[in-house]
Amino acid sequence: MVSPKAKLTEGLVGPHLVNMTVPILFGIAMMMAQSLIDAWFLGKVGDRALAAFSFGFPILMVITSVAIGLGAGTSSVVARAIGSGDHRRARRLSTDSLLLSFLITATLAAIGILTIDPLFKLLGAPADMIPMIRSFMTILYCGVPFLVVGMVGTSSMRATGDTGLPGKLMMAGALLNVILDPIFIFGIGPVPAMGLDGAATAALMARGAMFLGTIYFMVRRLDMVSFNTPDPAELCRSWRDILHVGLPAAGTNAIIPIAMTFITAMIARYGPEAVAGFGVASRIESLVLVIFYALSSVIGPFVGQNLSAGKESRIQEALRLCALFCMGCGLLIALLLAVAAGHVPELFSQNPDVTDVTRLFLWIAPISYGAYGVVMVMNAAFNGLGKPMPAVYISVTRMMLLYLPLAILGRQLFGIAGIFAAYAAANLLSGLLSYLWARRTAHNLLAVSDMHPDASGGHK
Repeated sequence: MVSPKAKLTEGLVGPHLVNMTVPILFGIAMMMAQSLIDAWFLGKVGDRALAAFSFGFPILMVITSVAIGLGAGTSSVVARAIGSGDHRRARRLSTDSLLLSFLITATLAAIGILTIDPLFKLLGAPADMIPMIRSFMTILYCGVPFLVVGMVGTSSMRATGDTGLPGKLMMAGALLNVILDPIFIFGIGPVPAMGLDGAATAALMARGAMFLGTIYFMVRRLDMVSFNTPDPAELCRSWRDILHVGLPAAGTNAIIPIAMTFITAMIARYGPEAVAGFGVASRIESLVLVIFYALSSVIGPFVGQNLSAGKESRIQEALRLCALFCMGCGLLIALLLAVAAGHVPELFSQNPDVTDVTRLFLWIAPISYGAYGVVMVMNAAFNGLGKPMPAVYISVTRMMLLYLPLAILGRQLFGIAGIFAAYAAANLLSGLLSYLWARRTAHNLLAVSDMHPDASGGHK
């Protein structure tokens, strides 16, 4: 086993970003594709199963946002410890993050199971769908601790600059989920057909396997887990450092699905078929935005290591390259989806009330995907810099101050099309704000560290 080195502080910026992003891109693409395949399988079960799946999606994203936040906090502090050369501290932080994430998410899962009925009634789910949703969500909640701890573990791996291993683990977990899906959804051999519950059971088993694989490689290959009993004061310090970034980062990511629950309730007024169509569109969106998810997952470790090394020019160059890439890639995605919108929705449902909503979304929302990518990458950069609050402010502005008010106005004027147009407008305005703010924050941090060397966030 080799202690992690600060390998992101030297060499050309562009190749570093490409080499880190590609493995994660394949891993996240497999996970997003698996979610899309879930929707396709459930579309075969029926529109009601697809609608129930779609009602649960924003809630699961809230839980996932906790994982993303804890992972961002872990990645930020571990990367900065590595950048300052403190390898023992990096190992301690990665270990303590696993324990913290398990305690938090086990508690959230228990609360989630106890509040399924009132929550989904509040979201507008029809009364006759509540039993189906309750059974499905109970199984998924049981898998939440495995999902979150696994994600936090792979964040520690990325903090070292190693994205190949996390990418392989994500691909393996998604592939296992896809293999198990038809077995449990439709029933094969001695396994009975479980429908919607089968999709949840397959996800539970795949997440458990990914969790075990992550822990194994953290211990055996990367030496990123310490089995020494932590000093209580050091444990509290680790948790404080992780949560300094992790709590705001979780809040930043939770804002999106929380706002989407309101949007889902707004769309539910048009019927379960409209919710199903929106759910299909959301999964298509998740798949095509995978490149931005991948890029945002690597920018944090990059800026974190270079912040501790005091290399502002490398950080600014990375932010510039990422923004240019996002805008160019976003335009290409919008063009492709405009062409594909005529045929893709029918892969998931033959009901025109479902496919018309999906098609309308794919014609309107993608014009803003490049700017949305900029928001994702810049928010991740704030976390890597150890300054998570600007990301919170940007996300609140994007979802609560722009999207929701514009969606209410848009629905009154143009119906569902107005809701989707509001989403595009919020993305475009927020993208510009996030880019300018991130560049300014990096400059100010390094200007301070020039005067006070310890301000970079490294642990001495």
